[in-house]
Amino acid sequence: MTDDEIIEMSSKAGFNGLFSLIVFARMVAEREREECTRIADEWVLAYPHPSKTIAELIRKRGNNE
Repeated sequence: MTDDEIIEMSSKAGFNGLFSLIVFARMVAEREREECTRIADEWVLAYPHPSKTIAELIRKRGNNE
């Protein structure tokens, strides 16, 4: 999610103070990525599957924003 997308959504929701909202949104997104990768990591232990690659791609996504 880009800063512009966050700002656009926050404006539609009626938020002000965009800087703190952007920081908060990034924290939420990071937490969600952590949960998604945890699930993918657990899945690959039980079932040999390309989910290891999925988890790695989710982690990289946090570095691309």
